[in-house]
Amino acid sequence: MSSPFPPAVIRGAPSWQQTMLRVSDPSAALAFYRDKMGMTVVDQLDFPAMSFSLTFLASLNGEAYPHEPGSDDAHRWLWSHPGATLELTHNHGAPRAYHAGNGEGEAEGRRGVDGFGHVCFHVDDVYATTDRLAAQGVSFKKKPDEGRMKGLAFAQDADGYWVELVKRAEGHGLKQPANLSQTMLRIKDPARSIPFYQSLGLTVVSERHFGPDKGAFSLFFLANLSPSEAPPAPGASEGEVSAFVNKRQQPFLELTHNHGTEGDEGFGHFNGNEAGRQGFGHLGFLVDDVYEACADLTAAGAPLHKEPDGGAMKGLAFVKDPDGYLIEIIKRGGYDDAATPYFMTPP
Repeated sequence: MSSPFPPAVIRGAPSWQQTMLRVSDPSAALAFYRDKMGMTVVDQLDFPAMSFSLTFLASLNGEAYPHEPGSDDAHRWLWSHPGATLELTHNHGAPRAYHAGNGEGEAEGRRGVDGFGHVCFHVDDVYATTDRLAAQGVSFKKKPDEGRMKGLAFAQDADGYWVELVKRAEGHGLKQPANLSQTMLRIKDPARSIPFYQSLGLTVVSERHFGPDKGAFSLFFLANLSPSEAPPAPGASEGEVSAFVNKRQQPFLELTHNHGTEGDEGFGHFNGNEAGRQGFGHLGFLVDDVYEACADLTAAGAPLHKEPDGGAMKGLAFVKDPDGYLIEIIKRGGYDDAATPYFMTPP
């Protein structure tokens, strides 16, 4: 099936800025992502009237973060950061269990599987990291020598989300022991999903295809490339491509296509926001002008889930990608002329 999305990038220089996960206990989540995986808390936002709080973390490559989370300077840094952060959303009240993904089921009259698969960290030594985390009480879905794929592992964070550990390429030059390197989502049809994310400024850096003997699936790695980054040229060897992917400090969006789903009309992916399956929430992209970006996306066929001026939070929007995942569209800078965060503008 052909894609409705144009090959051109939408207006506003879009860049991937966040992956959102709901967490039941912020302290436990921070004990994993900050204390065990070395991420830095770069900002915190509280919305007591709406009973939720947000914590944003980033892998900063050993740099000292100069701002106090929750301050105006931290807000400005967050909404201008060219890389991707991890957004942890805590809904106030009694602790609740969230759905970690990777399951099957039925919902809304269709059958499917969870679309969200995992986040991933690159580390120097998967075996040593696994031993360290296990000694700290972290549970594992897979250790490095288990299963068919050797040398990589899947830990579980405090909410049960899968966290892949992958070995960095030699000569990476990164300073921190681990860096957030991927968010994995399953897609039904690459011919629709790849152009959608290209329209949001992402570049396909690597694609790998596996036949029936390996499970019949394909992996696509997409990234916001900085002007200084030169991805492998077409025809580059698998080793050259792998080295580029596994040396990079900023994360990739990994899109996984299980072959045959594109022709199955009764199949779909759960987006993480259905009743009883809430966990993964959305991806977020910064743009210069939310209204222009939404106009471009809706003109290309992306359904609008929340208009920029809809609801209590003004100036941001949500569209749906071809699989129904929510994509937040956020104003770059995040401040109006009165230095008020756009997301706190009264309704």
